[in-house]
Parts: sequence; C-alpha cells; structure tokens
Amino acid sequence: MAASSNSSKSFMKVVVMVALVLVVAATVVDGQSCNAQLSGLNVCGEFVVPGADRTNPSAECCNALEAVPSECLCNTFRIASRLPSRCNIPTLSCS
Repeated sequence: MAASSNSSKSFMKVVVMVALVLVVAATVVDGQSCNAQLSGLNVCGEFVVPGADRTNPSAECCNALEAVPSECLCNTFRIASRLPSRCNIPTLSCS
C-alpha cells in the first residue's frame, strides 16, 4: 500500500511540473511573455527535483534565476497554485 501512495505522490508531482511548464508559456508581465526568462531556469532543474544529488545551485543557475523578473516568478507561482482546484484534484499541501 505504501508503494501505491508513493506512486500517487510522484504522479502528482509530475502532473504539477507539467502544468507549471504550461503555465510558464502563458505568464505575461507588462504585456510581454515571461517564457524566455523562465525557460532559462532549465539549468536549475538538477538542483530542484526531489531526490537531487546536488543541492547547491551552479553559478549558471543563479544567473538564470537573477535574470527572471520577480513579477514573472510570482505570477507563475500564483497561476500554478490555482491549477489543482481548476483540474478538480486535491489542493497540494507541502509540509
């Protein structure tokens, strides 16, 4: 039963990650898409996925994060946090 629960949690994480990628394409700040800046964060992937071996971000990751306007990040998180309820799935609870 525990394996099934872990599989469900893993599946939900994948669903949220995919949804976040879709949201990124639609996020707009000051009439411009944040897609270009947010896609630069791909270099940070190895530092943020659960179970990652590396926990300290590289200079490349830090530079990419610094290049993203804070409003792009905030809008993306706001939109992503609304997705579960709009998809009729339980709201995520991170503890």
